[in-house]
Amino acid sequence: MQKNIAIVGAGFSGAVIARELAQAGYKVEIFESRPHIAGNCHSERDAETGVMVHIYGPHIFHTDIERVWEYVNRYSRFMPYVNRVKAITNNSVYTLPINLLTINQFFGKTFRPAEAQAFLASLGDKTIENPVTFEDQALRFVGRELYEAFFKTYTVKQWGMQPTELPASILKRLPVRFNYDDNYFNHKYQGMPEDGYTSLVEKILDVPGVTVHLNTRFDPAQKDEYAHVFYSGPIDAWFNHAEGRLPYRTLDFEVFRDTGDYQGNAVINYCDNAQPYTRITEHKHFSPWEQHEKTLLYKEFSRQCEEKDIPYYPIRQARDKVQLERYVKVANEEPNVTFVGRLGTYRYLDMDVTINEALSTADKFLACAKGNERMPAFVIDPLA
Repeated sequence: MQKNIAIVGAGFSGAVIARELAQAGYKVEIFESRPHIAGNCHSERDAETGVMVHIYGPHIFHTDIERVWEYVNRYSRFMPYVNRVKAITNNSVYTLPINLLTINQFFGKTFRPAEAQAFLASLGDKTIENPVTFEDQALRFVGRELYEAFFKTYTVKQWGMQPTELPASILKRLPVRFNYDDNYFNHKYQGMPEDGYTSLVEKILDVPGVTVHLNTRFDPAQKDEYAHVFYSGPIDAWFNHAEGRLPYRTLDFEVFRDTGDYQGNAVINYCDNAQPYTRITEHKHFSPWEQHEKTLLYKEFSRQCEEKDIPYYPIRQARDKVQLERYVKVANEEPNVTFVGRLGTYRYLDMDVTINEALSTADKFLACAKGNERMPAFVIDPLA
């Protein structure tokens, strides 16, 4: 009798792998410790306001990967949505990412693109030839004034560390534009699933051969009952934290409701110390095609993740990667288990990358099964 496939976690990683394997003829059981599917992308209607709420904080879909965009559009109608973030610092409102409007407003100028580019270059610290830290990177490319206004304090609130403790690579993800484009992302495809992410995941899982067990934890001791296990939980938890707990940041949300339009925008960042929270998100603006008389908002607070918290952002400092290396070593020796997703590989992944890697993982498994080869513990190297 053929053993079933076990998948731990009903987020995008688990759902996509489950569907692909079920369509190939496998029986798949998904074990989800929470009372719902879709992981941290879970969304649901608020009973009081009717607003579609991103329960674990906002998720905006953006990608350049054709295969992924085509895949998610099979299961949901994606509505146009452009993320236009505003930032409040020193009692003024600006546009993020930093663009020509931000620069002109902040410095009281009317620069054209080339002028702004030359001006910003003149502010950069040329003595920093090879930026190592977040602060180095900011001072080198945007100068002290913009760094302190938009990045320094926000970074401390978000990561709980000084920018001198964080790698320069974090800031490399934040673009500076010398035009008036205020689209936070620059991907070809951007949008929101019309009925929310949970509906999207539900439709991905709607295939013969998949059984979902909610409110059910999977014990690693059960692995021998299955032909293979795909694990999207925290990699350190699989090994009972034998090498110590990998550090994450988690989020607390202060939810409040109001009438009308509270802030006029989906996301406003608070970049100075006037408030302890990092941003306020107004969820009805994530569904601009809907109309609601009332509104629901999240104040977002970041802190160190404790044992019973939901992990959000892997920190991945140098010492953490050394710890991760030890987990990767034992994981590679674990038979018939593949570690996937943000938590399983201890990497920050956007939704589109998560889906793309899940599709690649399913492809790899089917190829290994056909060739009677061993399925690796990682399809994507978490140390890369």
